[in-house]
Amino acid sequence: MTEDLYTKIYRILEKKQLSISGISRELKAEGFDEHRLILTGYLRALRDMNKLNEVEIPPSKIYVCVEGSETLDNDLYSMMAKHLHSLDPDSRFPVAVCILSSIFERPIFKEELKIMGVNDPHIRKHRSSLVTVKETTGKDIRDLRRSIKRIKVPDSDPAYEVDLNSTTDKLNELTNSVLIALTKDMSDLSGLVPKTKQVTLI
Repeated sequence: MTEDLYTKIYRILEKKQLSISGISRELKAEGFDEHRLILTGYLRALRDMNKLNEVEIPPSKIYVCVEGSETLDNDLYSMMAKHLHSLDPDSRFPVAVCILSSIFERPIFKEELKIMGVNDPHIRKHRSSLVTVKETTGKDIRDLRRSIKRIKVPDSDPAYEVDLNSTTDKLNELTNSVLIALTKDMSDLSGLVPKTKQVTLI
């Protein structure tokens, strides 16, 4: 597949307004067969980032491109969402918190996780053997919440951070795989990566 899921969805919705089922059919027609739950997560993430409008037309929800919205290629949250969905659902919450807290050098708010498609069930069910994720407490969290200007963080939103003393080799493996994928997304690799990959390195 040469185009990512976001690009395909945008190209489909530039021409028409569709429900999740309609989008799924269009994607399948282009050879992209994604599980409905994963597709729903992508669409909700786009909605939460105000990149798509979600219109309630019972019994369905219809998705529409936001007029004048830019592509998501260079948006960190959307790129994270794409690569987190390639992981086991139980791994997404700890991996997302670990990576973003390292990049932003602060705890990660629930709203940010929501934008990436990490929802309440992922957080509530967190009993991961990868790492311990704890809710950040203290009065400083209020000032931190207000310091974030790029997105709207609700006043009651909790924030999370990893216990660095509990990290595991498996967590490092997963975070490294996502970080490598992010680096590829954000870099121009033309002229550096061979068109036909070598099977065995000599």
